[in-house]
This record gives sequence, C-alpha cells and structure tokens, in this order.
Amino acid sequence: MDDRTVRSALQRHWDASDANDFEAEHEIYREDAVLNYPQSGERIRGRRNIQESRFVQPNKKRFTVKRIIGSGDLWVTEFVLTYDGIPSYAVSIMEFRDGLVASETQYFAGPFDPAPSRAHLVERMG
Repeated sequence: MDDRTVRSALQRHWDASDANDFEAEHEIYREDAVLNYPQSGERIRGRRNIQESRFVQPNKKRFTVKRIIGSGDLWVTEFVLTYDGIPSYAVSIMEFRDGLVASETQYFAGPFDPAPSRAHLVERMG
C-alpha cells in the first residue's frame, strides 16, 4: 500500500470510531492483530477481541483526530478521545503488515493545569 492509501484507511478508521461503527472501525486490523495499552498493562490479541473490547465499553465516546503522520508500515495518530464529555489526549502507534494493522499501541493522558513557573513562556492552546 502506498502512503496515501494508508492515510485514507486511517481516516476511515478514526471516522468510524467516532461514529461507533464497530464493523468499519475494525476493517483496518489483521485477524491476528495485537492491541497494547501500556498504562493499564493490557494486551488484546485478535481483531474480534479488539472489536468486542470496544463494543462492550459502556461510556459515550468521541474521537477528534489532531494529526496523522507516518510512512510505510509505521503510522502515528494524535487524537482527543472524549469519554462522557471528559477529554483524554491520546497517541496511537500502528504497525502495518501486508496492508493491515498488525500491532497498535495506545497511550492516554488526562488534561492538567499549566505550571505557574513557565507561565511567562507559553501561550495557551485551543
């Protein structure tokens, strides 16, 4: 797959994620894909298990993609995942094999107040 095709597949994946379209959301994964959540120490093996783990998640969620960057078989997406109105800043690292995601690792971080010690050096974002 060329980079433009992968970028388009990623955009469809994140759009489907935001729309809770669980079938379309998981078309991007290989049957033997692995999903890692290092912060909780979880690993989910297999596309169907990844899909079910998201389907049974009870919170209302929204995805806002900020940036997709990558080439070849390695792609990174920065996004805001909002659960029940509470934002979590996230990074997804996807490794492709034969045109589908073989491995994904997701990292999440909640918002925090800026440090007063650097207030004179920064500008506030969004």
